[in-house]
Amino acid sequence: MSLIVQKFGGSSVADAESIKRVAKRIVETRKAGHEVVVVVSAMGDTTDELLDLAEQVVPVPSGRELDMLLTAGERISMALLAMAIKGLGIDALSFTGSQAGMVTDARHGSARIVEVSPKRVREALDSGAVAIVAGFQGFNRLTGDITTLGRGGSDTTAVALAAALDADVCEIYTDVDGVFTADPRVVPTARKIDRITSEEMLELAAAGAKVLYIRAVEYARRHGVTIHVRSSFNNNEGTLVVGPKEGEIVEEPIITGVSADLSEAKITVVGVPDIPGKAAQIFTVVANTNVNIDMIVQNVSTASTGLTDISFTLPKSDAEVAMTALTAAQPDIGFASLQHDDQIGKLSVVGAGMRTNAGVTAKLFTALFEAGINIEMISTSEIRISVVTRADTVNEAVRVVHTAFGLDGDTEAIVHAGTGR
Repeated sequence: MSLIVQKFGGSSVADAESIKRVAKRIVETRKAGHEVVVVVSAMGDTTDELLDLAEQVVPVPSGRELDMLLTAGERISMALLAMAIKGLGIDALSFTGSQAGMVTDARHGSARIVEVSPKRVREALDSGAVAIVAGFQGFNRLTGDITTLGRGGSDTTAVALAAALDADVCEIYTDVDGVFTADPRVVPTARKIDRITSEEMLELAAAGAKVLYIRAVEYARRHGVTIHVRSSFNNNEGTLVVGPKEGEIVEEPIITGVSADLSEAKITVVGVPDIPGKAAQIFTVVANTNVNIDMIVQNVSTASTGLTDISFTLPKSDAEVAMTALTAAQPDIGFASLQHDDQIGKLSVVGAGMRTNAGVTAKLFTALFEAGINIEMISTSEIRISVVTRADTVNEAVRVVHTAFGLDGDTEAIVHAGTGR
């Protein structure tokens, strides 16, 4: 008997009919002879609605109480799903994150998993029941408080349980048929990828692909969990995200996929003295605010002034705190001014085949040039090239680059619920 972990996102359990459809799928898996653990997100837009409600009550909610509030969404969906499964004649037991043994650090809103002890989940499986676990949440042993895992928390919960229970596969159900060569909402002719390495999926997730979150992919890679991304609206085979050794048995395409990210802003530190230590000062100030930086570009200083400009990208939501910290440090660092630009978009091409194929950069830049799209920043890794363009041109950039690398399919991809989660 194999053990399968199935994760269903908010769009898959958005209403009563959706929950009954998901329950039927779970029961079919159980009747096929598999042990089944299910991880669920909150219904539809419940988390966003709870966040809005909290902000109406108080401008800056307490992290502890906000976590108590937000975890209610998953508790609702897990209980309703357990009821629906029982209504179909199969026993089911629902568990909160703490009941399922998801132990985290004490950081509210973005807790990290430090241990998984799924004793009660294992007992439920041994009794023949389906175990339903609330995603996105855990608890800290030291404080005894409930915590939430932040963005992608339910994906991470599912992968962590799959690793702890030594599951055969972790199925991530969404509203598209798998991982595509580009977002099918932007490129309708994007093709589904049958197999992708965890290394490539990490790069795509980091570059803005929303079908899987980077924390879940990294956890799966580290613990050897195979992920199967598939649609909750049909029974089609999806995309297998496999480890490096498994991935080596297939021919590596030059480019696996193209992604876009509109969630970043750019800060330029203007007139920085071009002497050793100034860049270190700048990025130490930013690091002390706990802001993650993505791309960095430093211009060559002009001989006449001895000054240079340093630009970097970061999440839009963190730009204000970084600007405030740098402004406070301006007298010590000695730069002239700061510029903030939140109208940028990042395009990335990812593919393990880049390692052994020349001309990828030339083809990328030629495609953008022919489309009249200007490049502002460039960053590369061994299997990724990222460029920053204007926000209003990035979707067109994705389409022309997708075509340039021969990734277009013959038919249009289907997006069942419209969110990608």
